[in-house]
Amino acid sequence: MQIEVKVKTNAKRFSISYKNGIVIHATERPVHNKVNVEITKELTKIFNRRVWIKAGMYSRDKIIEVEGNEQEIIERLQSIC
Repeated sequence: MQIEVKVKTNAKRFSISYKNGIVIHATERPVHNKVNVEITKELTKIFNRRVWIKAGMYSRDKIIEVEGNEQEIIERLQSIC
């Protein structure tokens, strides 16, 4: 399943919110791919599934691909946001 997200960096803690779309607040700075690594690592923990960035490696707007059942992923996102 593909999820479109906006990324905000330098947050105090990693979190996901919903405000005109899904917003990920990452703690890392956007240097040397650190934000992308943090996002994939944290989302893998949250979804307990394989996660990768499909598009937007160098952008704030990203498309995240999550492997697995679409309905379970949607339910997990709703419980987080």
